[in-house]
Amino acid sequence: MSITIILLLFLINHMEAKPTYISHVCSNTTHNTYMLNVELLLSSFSSYANSSSGFYNASAGQDPDVVYGLFLCRGDLSPEICQDCVNFATQDIIHRCPTQKMGITWYDECFIRYSNEYIFSTVAVKPFAYQMIISRTTFRLHNASHSQLVAAISVTAANAAFSPSGYKINFATGEFEAGPSEKLHNILQCTPDILSSDCYKCLLKGIGELPNLKIVKQGGIFLSSCIIRFNLIPVNPSPQDPRAPAQPPSLPVPTDNKTGRADVAREKAAWIIVGSSLSTILGILFFSFCVYTLWKRKSEKNAVNIEQIIIEDDGQTTILVNNFHQMPLYTLQIATQFFSKENKLGQGGFGPVYKGTLEDGREIAIKRRSRTSRQGLDEFMNEVKLIANLQHRNLVRLLGYCLEQNGKLLVYEYMPNKSLDAFLFDSNKSFELNWQRRLHIINGIGRGLLYLHEDSRLKIIHMDMKTSNILLDNDLNPKISDFGMSRIFEENQSEANTKKIAGTYGYMAPEYAIRGLFSIKSDVFSFGVILLEIISGKKNNRFHSSEVDENLLTFAWKLWSKNQELELMDPLILESSVAFEVSKCIHIGLLCVQEDPADRPTMSSVVIMLSSDNITLPQPKQPAVSVRRLLSRLASSNQKVSSNNQVSLSDISPR
Repeated sequence: MSITIILLLFLINHMEAKPTYISHVCSNTTHNTYMLNVELLLSSFSSYANSSSGFYNASAGQDPDVVYGLFLCRGDLSPEICQDCVNFATQDIIHRCPTQKMGITWYDECFIRYSNEYIFSTVAVKPFAYQMIISRTTFRLHNASHSQLVAAISVTAANAAFSPSGYKINFATGEFEAGPSEKLHNILQCTPDILSSDCYKCLLKGIGELPNLKIVKQGGIFLSSCIIRFNLIPVNPSPQDPRAPAQPPSLPVPTDNKTGRADVAREKAAWIIVGSSLSTILGILFFSFCVYTLWKRKSEKNAVNIEQIIIEDDGQTTILVNNFHQMPLYTLQIATQFFSKENKLGQGGFGPVYKGTLEDGREIAIKRRSRTSRQGLDEFMNEVKLIANLQHRNLVRLLGYCLEQNGKLLVYEYMPNKSLDAFLFDSNKSFELNWQRRLHIINGIGRGLLYLHEDSRLKIIHMDMKTSNILLDNDLNPKISDFGMSRIFEENQSEANTKKIAGTYGYMAPEYAIRGLFSIKSDVFSFGVILLEIISGKKNNRFHSSEVDENLLTFAWKLWSKNQELELMDPLILESSVAFEVSKCIHIGLLCVQEDPADRPTMSSVVIMLSSDNITLPQPKQPAVSVRRLLSRLASSNQKVSSNNQVSLSDISPR
């Protein structure tokens, strides 16, 4: 009896099962020479189908009749099944596409593709096909959670390790709770010759087609460079090498003169192997499920936390403005080509900034918090909840955020001209900023700050106004950015105090840097510094003068007091400037940087002064010396910087 069973199992295992046909596409009729090259190419596939990678590509013939072809076997199947599928497919595709230049045939176990165009290392999402198997135990697939799971698995597939043959496996599996007692098992796979980012693009295209599979218990989306497959039957995830031979190695069996005892020993060894294999598979599946569950819960928890904070400030159930939402990490990875160096725009206090392009063609800028950044979750949340409630033409627009996989990312509209300092202090670009453009930028910054201080429904102190936080769009319109340090004031609140001082030398108001006091007048001081920098083309904290305590502010005041203020002007704007306008702006800048906050105007007054030619301006007083030097003096004389918050020099550092 046992011999009969073993014989039957042997015959079943060695029967060449016919692959499960899904679909095929053929196009462009050709001639006999080309088709002979197709047959020559396909005949070579069989000898490579048993390889550990389950993938092979090659070409045959010469121009203009050269043909390129490849095959890919499902990553969870054994080399024997792969070879059976390829052997069948190489014959079947000739019958289905007997005279066409391009052909592709999908089976459940593998697919074969050939073309007269070069297809190696090139992602292709078309043509594609669906597979839907409907039965009494079907369920609806257009569940957003399933799409999110598939998207998460696609990250693993795109970044999969290399197989022994040297190819990237580009293969991953996962599970989805389809019902009370059913699990949907997913397989995602790309041809291993394409880049990880291209693999991701292909899988994203497939994810986008998931809603078209309305009611199904088994099926998939089969593209030209990748597949997404799901089934109620579990699959073998095998993360190291998914295409390792399915048959386990034979174990040594003790010999015995009696055949019966040898058979028993063999049967015991077989059951031990089966039990060990099942335990390993179940362990891997359980571990994968636990990891995914923890990841999902953490992502959901982070999303809820940030929304709760916004609700507390907003007081309403609708918390997000138009087009503002939490964005999936995979979308941002694809948009930036996995945060490649080529897409990096720069580095800030929060972390690197990358340029990205969404699938709809919109360009975005993504701020990604670096692990070494001192700006934590509180500042991240602060920026999100503030800018989500702000809408003004001179404020940068936040499109979304991401809190997945311990990452903190902010997604903004893309500013092609980067920041003001990149133009103003660059000898190759500053000539593009004539006086009219500089005056336009000054007015725009003033209106943006006025909105923050008085016109928005929240009274906001920016706290870090500087030229690098002024972004420029296509038309050089200024937009204020970086609200990570911003503070909200009550309507009747005039000032506040903090022990945590952070800012940038050259832009910080003296009362904030020394005593931790801040108000709307702190932003006014910073605006005055920016205004004088725009006119002079010089940076305040890098200003060099023969006088020890002189900085850009005191130098401007000295020239103004001698009626020589136009000497402060950047030589590049001499021809385009209007002397009266330049003189008035220098005057306003000096009013903004006065040492006593009470002597500085409000931003509403500043905007009026900038727009009026007939208003009489008050006389400014001498600005404070450099904050850095003042703090150094206080430290060297052992004076306390503040009696109530004990701020030291180390607490103030450039960002």
